[in-house]
Amino acid sequence: MIKHTIIAAGLALLASPAWAADGSGQADAQLLKQGEYLSRAGDCIACHTAQGGKPFAGGLGLDSPLGTIYSTNITPDKDTGIGNYTLEDFDRAVRHGVARDGHSLYPAMPYTAYARISPDDIKALYTYFMHGVQPVSQANKDTDIAWPLSMRWPLGVWRWMFAPDAVEAAPASQAADPGQAEVLRGKYLVEGLGHCSTCHTPRGLALQEKALTDADGTAFLSGGVVEGWLAKNLRGDTTDGLGSWSREDIVAFLKAGINNHSATFGGMSQVVSDSTQHLTDADLNAIAAYLKTLSPVNKDATQPLAYDASAAEALRTGKDQGEGAITFLNNCAACHRSTGKGYAQTFPQLALSSTVNSADPTSLIHIVLKGAQLPGTAAAPTPYAMPGFDWRLSDKEVAAVVSFVRSSWGNKASAVSAADVAQVRKDVGAAPQPQR
Repeated sequence: MIKHTIIAAGLALLASPAWAADGSGQADAQLLKQGEYLSRAGDCIACHTAQGGKPFAGGLGLDSPLGTIYSTNITPDKDTGIGNYTLEDFDRAVRHGVARDGHSLYPAMPYTAYARISPDDIKALYTYFMHGVQPVSQANKDTDIAWPLSMRWPLGVWRWMFAPDAVEAAPASQAADPGQAEVLRGKYLVEGLGHCSTCHTPRGLALQEKALTDADGTAFLSGGVVEGWLAKNLRGDTTDGLGSWSREDIVAFLKAGINNHSATFGGMSQVVSDSTQHLTDADLNAIAAYLKTLSPVNKDATQPLAYDASAAEALRTGKDQGEGAITFLNNCAACHRSTGKGYAQTFPQLALSSTVNSADPTSLIHIVLKGAQLPGTAAAPTPYAMPGFDWRLSDKEVAAVVSFVRSSWGNKASAVSAADVAQVRKDVGAAPQPQR
């Protein structure tokens, strides 16, 4: 997902009485500012901006099991965008998954989450997209989905089966105690605008999210594979979830893209860059407060992993001459250190990492093959990067080093095979393994 900077409205537009609700321009200026903030929270720019394209003009290809779906132009251009949409049309598309002409939208548009956006916030978003975004004349692209899978009428059935009803108001939190109000605000952001479950929840046979809220079960935010990355478990599991992360750790990660536990990679890097780093501290803390209420998937595994120095000692003294250990020393130890602890706020630790210890090794294999880069954020402006080793290491060598990492320094994850690596190499378009 490629994202670009949101273009702010001009001062003259902000003051224009032509669209001011109270004639002074002040009320709508505030509404526009709120809408811009909400568009950040919803990360609308992520999917609706193509690489090298203009903000919100669409054209980004979104891979799906059916074929490629291209995002649409949501600028206020009247011929190719949403310039002729009324507030009701906009609401129907965003929260109900139905376009202005009546056709059903693909659930690549996360309207199942956006159904939880309040009508007041929808109005603010509408104001921003109508009056705070530059119109762009760019025609929408047809999908690359072959007939008969390209027929739209089954999407209406899908909506009937899996889409929730749109809410009628924001969750009432004013009467709750401050702590509960904070959790409710976080719940609203995570389940609605943030649409975190779109990536972090596994999907069923009909490509529906297995749970849309915590009330639907522990599948909610328990992790899912997206574009060759594992969107991690966000529940309270200590091994592969957020059980060992404090609220402060979560806030730091969302603001900077890195904390003492991990660093962002894949699509989450763009989320941090274009969305979460711009949220207020109050909203980031609310998100963290809510996530910390989620129970673990595995309620029987609540004991956190403990660091074990034996692997570091074996590497230091040369006692471990296994292929995984030697590959680690030759390619990884300079940044991640023989202790597996890395360098705080620079190169993430591998020891006791929830990414390393996830049952699904997809992300770890992907990173080794193609590398990753941190986003440059206001809180952490240096975009440290890890190179990819797809051109250098064979499937067997990658499997050996990943298995070594997953079983060292107290990590307790299972080994991976060369076949596992070969599949990920194919799925993510990595370079062919070197021939020796």
